[in-house]
Amino acid sequence: MLTGKVALVTGAGRGIGRQIALTLAQNGAAVIVNYNGSKDSAEEVVAAIRQSGGSAEAMQCNVADFASSEEFVRTVLDQYKRVDILVNNAGITRDNLIMRMTEEDYDAVLDTNLKGAFNMIRHLSRSMIRQRSGRIINISSVSGVLGNAGQSNYSASKAGLIGLTKSVAREFASRGISVNAVAPGFIDTDMTRNMTEEAKKALNSMIPMGRMGSAEDIADLVLFLAGEHSDYITGQVICVDGGMSM
Repeated sequence: MLTGKVALVTGAGRGIGRQIALTLAQNGAAVIVNYNGSKDSAEEVVAAIRQSGGSAEAMQCNVADFASSEEFVRTVLDQYKRVDILVNNAGITRDNLIMRMTEEDYDAVLDTNLKGAFNMIRHLSRSMIRQRSGRIINISSVSGVLGNAGQSNYSASKAGLIGLTKSVAREFASRGISVNAVAPGFIDTDMTRNMTEEAKKALNSMIPMGRMGSAEDIADLVLFLAGEHSDYITGQVICVDGGMSM
């Protein structure tokens, strides 16, 4: 499905990013597994992909840094000549009530989650425009659609990604490049697995489907948006949240 395509997934060392990298590789893409601090995790993802016969490479970059991102993209293009699929997944949380939130925690979340996506799109845009093709998929969140108490920084960053998605989609639509956002709800990850059963029950009661989603649910949608069957879809925000945002 994606044979011959090059995919760059930011924050791909764990969680949803890890599964996205695995799924794209399983469907033929050569995957650049970007990480910032989790080198061992990123290399484990690469090893898993290669063991299954796929192509992958781990590459470090703090996407929140404009200059570092520019150098990273230059290195990628020098080596691979093109990027067909960009998945802006890198994200962090620094949760707190706004009256207690520090400026540092607010800035750190916005810099990684929102500016990081801007940096990657900005530096890859000329290459994608030249090739007159590309898929950009931004991983937002149901928190960016609905808001979430104690997550004003995270919700703002993810809502900002939605605005970024729609604006860039309008800029790139005539160039053969689609830009869409995926907004996950509560997903079964290492963090949620450590919750108490009582907390999980309370969480599930907020979801119309009564259960959390899986990383595979998100990765499967990313695969669809990355492929040829999504040619006429751009500027959309697709919630994968068990009905929370309806």
